[in-house]
This record gives sequence, C-alpha cells and structure tokens, in this order.
Amino acid sequence: MALQPASGVRDLNPQQVQRNQELRETLAGVFRLWGFEEVTPPRIERMDTLKAGGAIDSRDIVRLVSDEPLGLRPELTASIARAACTRLQQRQRPLRLWSCGTVFESRVADEGGQCIEEILHCGVELFGGFGVEAELELFSLLMASMRALQLQPRHQPKLLIGHTDLLNLLLKPFDGSLRDRIRGCLSQYDRLGLRDLVTDTKELNALCSWLDRRGTAQDILAKLQRDYPDQAVLNRLQRLIDHLIPLANASGVQIQLDPTFQPLYELYDGIVLQLVCQGTSAPVVIARGGRYDTLVRRLGGQGTDATGMGFSYCVDHIRNLPGDTTRTVVEESSALICFNNEQCLEKALIHQASLHAAGRVSCLDHRPCQNRIEAERRLAHSGCETLEWIGD
Repeated sequence: MALQPASGVRDLNPQQVQRNQELRETLAGVFRLWGFEEVTPPRIERMDTLKAGGAIDSRDIVRLVSDEPLGLRPELTASIARAACTRLQQRQRPLRLWSCGTVFESRVADEGGQCIEEILHCGVELFGGFGVEAELELFSLLMASMRALQLQPRHQPKLLIGHTDLLNLLLKPFDGSLRDRIRGCLSQYDRLGLRDLVTDTKELNALCSWLDRRGTAQDILAKLQRDYPDQAVLNRLQRLIDHLIPLANASGVQIQLDPTFQPLYELYDGIVLQLVCQGTSAPVVIARGGRYDTLVRRLGGQGTDATGMGFSYCVDHIRNLPGDTTRTVVEESSALICFNNEQCLEKALIHQASLHAAGRVSCLDHRPCQNRIEAERRLAHSGCETLEWIGD
C-alpha cells in the first residue's frame, strides 16, 4: 500500500488549514464590502468548458475517466463565466461574483510523469462591466484586498500589468504564423528565438529594445506614447495608472508596465495582471487575472453586456510567504474532559454538550482515569489548556 500522497499534492496540518481559512475570510470580507456575492463552481466540468474555447491546452487539464469528456478545473474563471452566461444570465449587470476553491494544475514532473498540483484559489469575477471604468473598479479592489492581507515590506510586492493590445502594437509589422511565433518569443523573453525569426535588423532591434526596457509604469507609458501616438489603449492605461499610483504608494506596491507580458493561459483579450512577491528563495506569483470578453461570448454572452474580467489569489502561496505568522486570536481556551470510570462516559458527553452550548471548545478523553492526578497528566499531552473532571 502506498503511504505517500500523489505526486504534487500534500497533506495540510491543522495550522496550515487554519491559516488558509483566515486568508479566505480576510479576502471574503473585502469582496463582500464591494458588493460581490459568493458562488461555488463545480470541481468537475466538461472539457470544452475547461479548455475555454482553446485558450487552455488540454495537456494542462487533469482528465477523468467517464462516459463523457470531463476534467478537473485548472482555474475558476471558465466555470464561473459559464454559470454567468447560463443560470445567471437574467441577473442584473454588472454582475459581481466571488469564489474560493481548489484548482488542479497538471504538469510534467522532473522524472517525466504527470504531476498534479492542488492549490486553493480565492478571487472575483465582474461581468457586464464597461471599458476602463470596470478596470478601475477591479484594480481598486485588488489594492484594497492587498492592504487587508497586510503584506510585509520584505515581500516586495510588485504588480505587473500588460495588455494584449500593447503586444499587438509591437507585432503590427508582422502577419500570419510568423506573428504568433514572435508573440511567443516576446512573452517568453526568448531573444535567441527572435533572432531566428526576424531577419530585418531594424525590426529586430525594436523588438529586443522592449524586452530590455525597465522603469516605472509612467516611464514605460511615456515611451509607448512617443513610439505609438494617438492609441486609445494608451489613453485608457494612462487613466488607470494615474489612479493606481497613490494606492500603490500607500500599500508599498511597485507597479510595472510590460508590453510583452502575457500569462500562461491564453484566456485574456485585454488588460492582464500578475501580482508577484518575494518568496523564501525566489519570486512567487500570488495573484493573476485580466479581461476575458472573448471567453464570455464563446460561452453564450451576447450584446454589450458580454464582458468579463477578474483576478484570483493563490491562498497557498500567500500562506507560504516568509514571515507569514498571523494567527486568529482564540479567546476561549480548549478543555479536556476526563472521567473516573466507564459508566461516566455518558455523563461526560452531557457535560460536553453544556460546554459547547456556552461556546467553549472541548475534547473528550475516551479512556477512564483512575483519579484526577492521572487526568492532569493526560492534560499535559493533550493540547488543551484546562481540565474538566467528572468524578469523585
């Protein structure tokens, strides 16, 4: 019998479970204040939904053996978007939803086999929001939830912002399959691949220069406006970044605008975001999201309300950040209930019910004790703080 969990998954101890719950409730409290309602999408979905119209590779989905093609969700967005376009299609827009649940990411393990990683995510989805106004709301909510998480300066939070239209500006001189291949090289920072694909020296230097450009979001935006004047996407980004800068400064967050940034899943067709913190040994992505209007239309959304955008936190990654030691203050101590003979077990259960009715945490020791001294010894190893003794 195999005694280890499957590759990629792990057992969580009580402290990790408690911290996950604390983080979930912290985020949920912020989401509720902003008018978002909780939904619970299924863990199992049809493959055509999970693949999000081709945006997610089937190799990234954990398939199930069944009479119809089913799989475990690799993210929450597609399932919630499906519900918004079907069961919730009559609800007033904008429709604000939040959810928390596990996702299952499939990848190739170091030894070559399939590795399934189970991760707890908590995030929001906004359907029917228009233009930059919806983006202003969503990014403001992201900043509010970050403040509630109380990220430390040592975590060096960085908000990375990209936009598919920005990448399209860089790719405007190219067509067809070459355009798609260059897009892949830019998003993966593959300089050697670019040199193989782009033969014109001027075009190659222009593309490589954007891979090297670093600086504040205002600096990058100014360079974009100089090279690509009178672009609507740049005007929208200017309005968004002007709004975000004071919020980010107040929270100690660095904003980085990167025209070549694209997430792993080709789910988005507008603005994209990724929140990165410094982990124990390397940067860790704790949140990601963006706009996905095309997905909403593929799932049946119609008209001007067929828009969607959102973001999702990876709760497990936040919990594992260095120095994350916040714990819920427990006002009531836990009690161990002990009794002196087997006939008192029923009395112990009745006494435990009275403690629970008063809101006290208590655990029952099933074995009778010879005397109170023995009960005190058991208390010392029980993890409880006080003793409830039933006996002489």
